[in-house]
Amino acid sequence: MSFISEHWGEFAALLVALFWTGSAMSFEEAGRRVGSLPVNLLRLIIAFILITILIYIRSGLILPTDATRENWTWLILSGLAGLVFGDLFLFKSYTVIGSRFSMLIMTLVPPITAFFGWLILNEHLRPVQLLGMVVTLFGISLAIFSRESAGEKLTLKLSPRGILYALGGALGQSLGLVLSKKGLVDYDPFSATQIRLMTGIAGFVILVTLFGRWGSIRSALKHPVGMKFLTMGAVFGPFLGVSFSLISVKYTAAGISATITSLVPVFIIIPAVFLFKDNQRLQSLSRYRSTYIP
Repeated sequence: MSFISEHWGEFAALLVALFWTGSAMSFEEAGRRVGSLPVNLLRLIIAFILITILIYIRSGLILPTDATRENWTWLILSGLAGLVFGDLFLFKSYTVIGSRFSMLIMTLVPPITAFFGWLILNEHLRPVQLLGMVVTLFGISLAIFSRESAGEKLTLKLSPRGILYALGGALGQSLGLVLSKKGLVDYDPFSATQIRLMTGIAGFVILVTLFGRWGSIRSALKHPVGMKFLTMGAVFGPFLGVSFSLISVKYTAAGISATITSLVPVFIIIPAVFLFKDNQRLQSLSRYRSTYIP
């Protein structure tokens, strides 16, 4: 038990990777039925309701009124960076260069997170931790490359615009994780997640309004099967996944947490093959990675 308590941050990150694996499959099914933008907004609303109920049972509070001004400031910035900016750019990269190449670029999240952790939090990684990060990233890259179709050659002739979008997604998610730790301090991770979700909801409400997509939101709400998968994804993703990601960065370095949670592309292979019986589904499953990463 002492080993677990000493490495609780790493174990929490491993749980996050498992949670996000479940949410990926759920959001893939939901997105096919109701579209990506409704999934992005409704997942946050459902997760916000669930986490509000949990917090009320635990502390009797409905809203995080016990948070300090510093908590609010950094967590709002975190929500904007990760749940709005990062997700928006990552989704856009999927439409330009495809999910496989976007996922490959997203393996840069751990080192970028480690850099922001050093810059903002003054976190320093030990050589063995850096080595572990490199090995993990190498393994993830191999897993993503293995999804190439038979006879298809990997090419670097990608749209610069698509690469910039994916890099924007990686920067947003990395910065969001580090800012979460900055705003967390000794505050409750679940209440901190509630603040981030509120920020994400506000951000996507503005986007849905600007894009004139409220009709698609209403249609999604009337789709029972789509809403079933969307609710499952919300439980595993922004509710449990995001909450435990904050628990993780509270007890370990942000770069280490990001490296472990980046195992999602590897974990997702087994359930995809056994549940869907179709290797081609592996490519589409990664399309909704942005719906469960902070």
